[in-house]
Amino acid sequence: MKKAIKWLKAALVMLVTLTMLVNCVSGVQAAQAPQATDNYLKKVKQKGELIMGTSPDFPPYEFVKNINGKSKVLGMDIEVGKKIAHDMGVKLVVKTMDFDSLLVALETGKIDMVIAGMSASPKRAKSVAFSQVYYASGQDLIIRKADAKKYHDYHSFAGKTIAAQTGSLQSDLIKKQAPKATLKTMDKDSDLILALQTHKFDAVAVDSASADAYVKNTTGIINIPSGFKDKSVGSAIAFHKGAQSLVNAANKSIDEIKAKNLIKKQYLPAAGKYLATAGKSKKAAKVDNSMWAYKDFFVAGVGYTLFISAISVFFGFLLGAILALMRLGRNKIAHSIATAYIEFVRGTPLMVQLLFIYFGLGLVVNIPALLSGIIAVSLNSASYVAEVIRSGINSIAPGQTEASRSLGMSRTETMRYVIMPQAMKNIWPALGNEFVSLIKESSIVSVIGVKDLIYQSRIVQADTYRGVMPLVITMILYFIITFGLSSLMKVFEGKMKHE
Repeated sequence: MKKAIKWLKAALVMLVTLTMLVNCVSGVQAAQAPQATDNYLKKVKQKGELIMGTSPDFPPYEFVKNINGKSKVLGMDIEVGKKIAHDMGVKLVVKTMDFDSLLVALETGKIDMVIAGMSASPKRAKSVAFSQVYYASGQDLIIRKADAKKYHDYHSFAGKTIAAQTGSLQSDLIKKQAPKATLKTMDKDSDLILALQTHKFDAVAVDSASADAYVKNTTGIINIPSGFKDKSVGSAIAFHKGAQSLVNAANKSIDEIKAKNLIKKQYLPAAGKYLATAGKSKKAAKVDNSMWAYKDFFVAGVGYTLFISAISVFFGFLLGAILALMRLGRNKIAHSIATAYIEFVRGTPLMVQLLFIYFGLGLVVNIPALLSGIIAVSLNSASYVAEVIRSGINSIAPGQTEASRSLGMSRTETMRYVIMPQAMKNIWPALGNEFVSLIKESSIVSVIGVKDLIYQSRIVQADTYRGVMPLVITMILYFIITFGLSSLMKVFEGKMKHE
């Protein structure tokens, strides 16, 4: 009997111990992977696609390459995104935009996740949810090869200028750890490298893997250890705050990526094959990086620019004419609305208006990037066209109106047959200038990923590691477009004067 009691006591002790161990393990697992109660993953599976936002100017993480005349976003991060989408059973869709617009796009629902070599900093974690780290790399400084003996790490840059990408971890490190250096930021890494080569900066701070890619493919620069004390754990994937179901799904994929060491075995080597130019002959590398090889990119950019400009000119003129008549009319409410609109739009930058339409209104209705660009440019142009038309109408002598009314013509008939035909002759040169300006101002749509001429030129810059020549080609193409339009407007102006 005593032996039976002893065995029973031992069994109870073992049962209690096992229960405690199970509870501890469950508690740890729950802490590591919180239970998801949201429907983000369900929505992604329902639409059949996972939209990834990235800024493709950060090789080997993400970059654009010319493949058979078509631009394709490649890189280690793209492969990570494909893996996650595949494991979810959906298609990966990649949306490109400036780095500092990615989190805004995520918060406004334009994209489902951000994979862009982004560090999971505590500041960012306040507004988005991060996956576990999928890759960790150090920080380097890129300098001109001629300055190799002058600089050793960030301590050598007291009184000098160090640049970094806007909104990046590197810019924060410079602010906090190199206060004696001057910080400059730009939106694109390719622009930073070009500025370094042209002596605008003394160094550029970038991720070590990206620094290696730029140094291997760009002459005249080298990378050195930054010396920064980087407390960040590495790059992670950002999701909408509360999208725990997506975070959990991504973490499962990342666990497999780490277990199989896919980044070092597959993803980085694959990216390196597209980036490498050292193994090619000089002749082959020159052909691959020639501007002629990217002619389709520039042609596509011109097409988008002309399309956006043409539609914006039409709607800008139409709305501008309505606003001008409202401001000249006797209805006080219509006059006040037109005046407020014109003054407000003319008093705010076009870029802010564009970002508000794309991101701000995106909280209510999902407007595509191209349509957002057309709307923003059209609404902005309308305010200036309205003032041009109003000034043209006011330039017509009051006697013209009085004579028309004395002949029995109504106000509408007077405006249509007498005032407007004369006003058009006076305002035509100013309208021509506005339309030419509109073509140039439409380049702002590139910041939200619309593939206009500026966007395409940046792709060519990032792909070829050539900063100046794509800009020269872009300038020439813009000149051809604007000069052609100006010449056409002068022909019509001459005909109006002749009549």
